[in-house]
Amino acid sequence: MGKDKKNNPKSIWNTLRKFTRYLGYHKISVAAVAIMVIVSAGASLFGTYMLQPIIDHYIIPMDIPGFIKMLLFLGAIYLIGVLCTYGYTQLNVKIAQKIVAEIRRDLFKKIQTLPLKFFDGKTHGEIMSRFTNDIDTIQDALNNSFPVLIQSFVMIIGTATMIMILNFRLSIVVFISFLGMYAFIKYSGGKSKFYFSKQQKYLGYLNGYIEEMVDGQKVVKIFNYEDQAMEEFKKRNNDLRLASTEALTYSGRTVPVIVSISYFNYALCACIGGLFAISGLMGVGSLASYLVFVRQTAMPINQFTQQLNFVLNAISGAERIFEIMELEPEIDEGHFTLTKVVQTNEGTYEECDHHEGLWAWKNSSQKEDSFTLLKGDVRFHDVVFGYNKQRIILNKINLYAKPGQKIAFVGSTGAGKTTITNLINRFYEIDSGTITYDGIDIKEIKKNDLRRSLSVVLQDTHLFTGTIAENIRYGRLNATMNQVKEAAKLANADSFIRRLPNGYDTMLTGDGSNLSQGQRQLLSIARAAVSMPPVLILDEATSSIDTHTEELIEKGMDSLMEDRTVFVIAHRLSTVKNSKAIIVLEHGNIIERGSHEELLEEKGKYYQLYTGQFELS
Repeated sequence: MGKDKKNNPKSIWNTLRKFTRYLGYHKISVAAVAIMVIVSAGASLFGTYMLQPIIDHYIIPMDIPGFIKMLLFLGAIYLIGVLCTYGYTQLNVKIAQKIVAEIRRDLFKKIQTLPLKFFDGKTHGEIMSRFTNDIDTIQDALNNSFPVLIQSFVMIIGTATMIMILNFRLSIVVFISFLGMYAFIKYSGGKSKFYFSKQQKYLGYLNGYIEEMVDGQKVVKIFNYEDQAMEEFKKRNNDLRLASTEALTYSGRTVPVIVSISYFNYALCACIGGLFAISGLMGVGSLASYLVFVRQTAMPINQFTQQLNFVLNAISGAERIFEIMELEPEIDEGHFTLTKVVQTNEGTYEECDHHEGLWAWKNSSQKEDSFTLLKGDVRFHDVVFGYNKQRIILNKINLYAKPGQKIAFVGSTGAGKTTITNLINRFYEIDSGTITYDGIDIKEIKKNDLRRSLSVVLQDTHLFTGTIAENIRYGRLNATMNQVKEAAKLANADSFIRRLPNGYDTMLTGDGSNLSQGQRQLLSIARAAVSMPPVLILDEATSSIDTHTEELIEKGMDSLMEDRTVFVIAHRLSTVKNSKAIIVLEHGNIIERGSHEELLEEKGKYYQLYTGQFELS
């Protein structure tokens, strides 16, 4: 079987190196845990070693007072070990939870900076798997494996050292068995790591599929897709089962094999050690202490190998998390920011704290601030764009929208209508050409400020858990209740909101499942209205609303967007008749541009669409 590049030693060490950064944030606490673990393990080792002097110097000579003193001394040693064990278990839990919280925070923060193309290529469930399954494996390893690995390592090294001190010749037998254990652990651990990585990957695929099917359950039932969905689920579930089975098979056989080797080693050492004691090459106390050490050898090795499997699983999860953390965020080299301005008596503009209806682009790259009044002039100059290099969506597009104009895009599915609006928001980077906003290349405008000047109403609405007022206020967080209601009236949503039992305080859950699709769309439009944007983009915004309501919304929007630029994408041609310019797109090219009347006179593609001679697909 081919080896995944992520499972080579270099990749594992890179993952561990990145992870140790989080341990470094808590180095004092981690050091305290390590010290207490070492003391606890040392107490156990020292207590076992003390069997040799106790037997040789106190039990055989029948020195009872000395024997009692040694027992009290031994009890004090083990008490120190117990206290250290209690201390490191409590402290380790706190450290683990802090580290997991920090990783989860950094992952969520990173997700916020990634471009849309990242989300286009992954299902929601697959992304959520990073926050749940992958982080859970790290949490389990931190909670259980970190102190046990240190303790087991100290016990193994300490035991090897002690048996060397007690009898070097007999230790040769033990070290031969150690080499056998090491060889098997290395082989089994490599296999386990490979299959644990596959397990995490298939778990993400399965979760993504489940999330997709649950979210689209209505469509599944409408088209009787249950059987096909079940077959695909079985396939993905079986892939996960096979990977998990292999991972757990290799990890599960490690402990029994190590135990078997250690038992054989113990029996062999007991026989050889007995011969040494009879021949006078080894004392009885040394043999008793030696055999206890050999008998104890199996436990730390078993613990080490068992926890190593958890660590390997956690490394697989950490690789998937750090894979996202290393992705390139959205590039933002802009130096123009959006600011409130007021016009001076000299006719210039200066920045102010209050809003008087004027916004401007502030150029912060110059020594002295300069302002360009925000008007909403958007222009495309020879823009070429494709979501991938193999398929060009827009081919040298040239278009303009002057301030206050309503521009409509018409064309078949895939013609590039929505792509144009995505590029205005700079959700994607163009391949060539330029897009200017008030004469400024949008690459020179900070993305947050660019998007703050735009408001988009999408065909697919998304409402958040919260009240209706909070969902509308999402467009402008500091909007007053009166402004929220005014926006709702403009969107024609106020009447149905007031009829709800709790009005604007009605709670929405499940993406507004307690509202109709049309009502959800109205709230989405109200959200855009409350932001009072200079540029508004309506992407099939009225597709879920009846014709009468649509007319009322258009009147409200005309009032709202007076002297502002509006881009409209619509399949209903009746909604674009009053646009200043209608742009007809076909296969990424502009084939017609003009007003409704002008295009009808040309009797081209728009005329065919409007008169029903050609239908939009």
